[in-house]
Amino acid sequence: MNYRKFQADYLFDGYELFGPDHALITSTEGTVIDIIPAAEAGDEVLKLNGIISPGFINAHCHLELSHMKDVIPPSTGLIPFLLDVVGKREFPQELILEKIKLAEQEMEESGIVAVGDIGNTADTIPTKISSKLKWNNFVEVLCFSDQMSDQRMMQYNGVLKRFKEAEETYNIEHCTSNLVPHAPYTISDVTFKRINEQTTGAVISMHNQENPAEDELYRSGKGEYLQFLGKFGFDQSPFPTTGKSAMQSCLPHFNKNQRVILVHNTFTSQADISFAAQYAKQYLAGLHYCLCINANLYIENKTPPVELLMKNNCEIVLGTDSYSSNWQLSIAAEIKTIKEKFPNIPLETILKWATSNGAKALNRIHELGSFEKGKHPGVVLLQNDFNSRRLL
Repeated sequence: MNYRKFQADYLFDGYELFGPDHALITSTEGTVIDIIPAAEAGDEVLKLNGIISPGFINAHCHLELSHMKDVIPPSTGLIPFLLDVVGKREFPQELILEKIKLAEQEMEESGIVAVGDIGNTADTIPTKISSKLKWNNFVEVLCFSDQMSDQRMMQYNGVLKRFKEAEETYNIEHCTSNLVPHAPYTISDVTFKRINEQTTGAVISMHNQENPAEDELYRSGKGEYLQFLGKFGFDQSPFPTTGKSAMQSCLPHFNKNQRVILVHNTFTSQADISFAAQYAKQYLAGLHYCLCINANLYIENKTPPVELLMKNNCEIVLGTDSYSSNWQLSIAAEIKTIKEKFPNIPLETILKWATSNGAKALNRIHELGSFEKGKHPGVVLLQNDFNSRRLL
C-alpha cells in the first residue's frame, strides 16, 4: 500500500492537539492508517507550518443564496435583513447556478468536507451531484398559518422529492435530505406537528433566537416581528401567545428522536439552555448549538453567548450561514473570529467544534470528524494566519 505522511507544528486529531513529534499516516485516497511518533514515519513526510486537522464541518449554510454576496449591506439589523433576503432574491437562474458552483468550490478548497445546507428550492442539485463534499440537505419549510399548511407542505415536499430523485438517479451516496422548520417566527403549530411526524430519527435544524423580538412574539404576541409578519399580510401574530420564550414554545414540537441543530442562538438564556437540556434527554437523539459568529456580526454586530453555552457543556458546532450574511464561506474564518472575540477559549476546543462535534451533529461521526483508523475525514492545513486549505 502507498501512503501519505503529514507532519506540522501541531496535529489535531479531532479531540486533542499534539505537537510536532506526531505524524499522520493515510492511504493515498485519504483513509486514516495511524498517528505515530514522527521519528518513526520514515521518508517522504510532508512537513508543514500550522495545524493539520480533520476536514471541517459546516453545520449551517445556505448555498442557494450564494448569488447574494454583497447584495445586503452589513449592520442592517435582523428584521430589515430578512426583508431584504425575501425582496432581493430574484436573479437570473444562470447566475444563481454559477455562484452556487463557485461557493461549493470555495468551501471544498478551504477544507470543508460536509455541510448542513438549507434550501427552499432545488437549485443546488446540479452542483451537489458531482460534489466531493457530504451534504445534509435541509429542505426548509416556511408556513405562517395553519390554513396554509397543506399547500406549503405539498410545495416543500415537492422540493424534497426532487432531491430524493436525484440521489436515486445518480446513485448519490454523499447526500441525505429531509424537511426542517425555518424558525419559530415562520412556522405554524400544525406545520410544526407535520414536520415532526415526517422527521422521526432525522437530523434537523432550526434558526433560534437571533433577536430578542423572537421571544417577545411568543411571550406577548407583540414586538418588532409584527413588522416582518405584516409584509405577509398579518396584522397580528398568527402564532400562539405562550408566555414562554420562543425556544421553550417550539422545541417541544419535536419528540421523535430527532437530532436537532439550533442555529445562531444569539439571545439564548440560561433558562432556555436548562430547559432544552432536560427536554433533549427525554425526547431527542441529540441537541447541538450552531454558532455562525461572522453572520451575527454581519447582521447585527452581536456575538452569541459562547461562554454560557460552554459553562453548560452544550454541544457546540460551527456554521458559516450564507453569502447574504457573511464575507466568506470559511470555517477557518469562523474559528479566527471566535478566537479573537473569546481569546480565553483554547484553540483545541474550537477545533473540536469544527470537526468531531460537527460530524456528530450531522450524524456522520462514523466517517468524518477525527483521525481514527479506517475513517476518511479529509486532511486540512490550518495556517498560522487562520487561512486553510485542503491537503487530501
